[in-house]
Amino acid sequence: MKIRKGTYTALITPFLEPEGEIDYGSLNNLMDIQIENDLGLVVLGTTAETPNLTDSEKEEIIKKAVKKAKDKIPIIVGTGSNSTRHTIEETKKAENLGADAVLIVTPYYNKPTDEGVYRHFECVVNSTNIPIIVYNVPARTGKNVSAKLIKRISGLERIIGIKEASGDINQVMDIKSNLPSDFLIFSGDDSLTLPMLSLGVDGVISVVSNLYPIEIRDLINCGLSGNFEKASEIHYRLLPFTKAIFRETNPIGIKYAMFLKSLIKEAYRLPMCEISEENKEKIRELLR
Repeated sequence: MKIRKGTYTALITPFLEPEGEIDYGSLNNLMDIQIENDLGLVVLGTTAETPNLTDSEKEEIIKKAVKKAKDKIPIIVGTGSNSTRHTIEETKKAENLGADAVLIVTPYYNKPTDEGVYRHFECVVNSTNIPIIVYNVPARTGKNVSAKLIKRISGLERIIGIKEASGDINQVMDIKSNLPSDFLIFSGDDSLTLPMLSLGVDGVISVVSNLYPIEIRDLINCGLSGNFEKASEIHYRLLPFTKAIFRETNPIGIKYAMFLKSLIKEAYRLPMCEISEENKEKIRELLR
């Protein structure tokens, strides 16, 4: 299925207590919610706690997502790592298992130069045959993909878009004004989705839509159709919740909120752990 404009959910990975094994029953239910509301699916991203998953678990999640959602909604799989070779291996796996596209984060920890980042994506493109979305999240990677660099990377075959989570509105404008109109730009920051929509981005890869799929879908659809009065109303209604769940490292906040709504267990894998009591109370208050 072609990757379209609109709303995609960066799906969480639910775990069981006390062993911390994947709760595949809940995962199946969460995917059903996204399919029923016609949101695209992003599995094995940051929000999925992917660094804490084994290779066999990651493969099983991809298989279940493809079996559940193939040809119903677009399926994007996070395959990036700080190793180019490993990124290629994971991308080939996602491609062979039936993903529609992959989301590849810029190599983290290594802090490569712009030339190194370009060659990283060039090597992945030359070794695979699946559409690729670049994931720019410098707060986690220590490396920003500038508008100049993404323009260069976009010239590679099958680089179709970017998940832009730099938090820099000026950079979003530079990307938008310097790339072709068919190059997809997705907001990677729920709190900035409304202003990014006003700049002409194509949608969002959202954390909040794990719990509020209809609202985020409607916000995006309103923004894309030019109804910013309605989009703004939805944005500001959700904004206190959005801020609350990001008080601590994602996905701790959204998983606690989903636990309160009886969608998942309150379970994590170290080094991720439960949210503080102070922030639990803030989220409980907002959900009430």
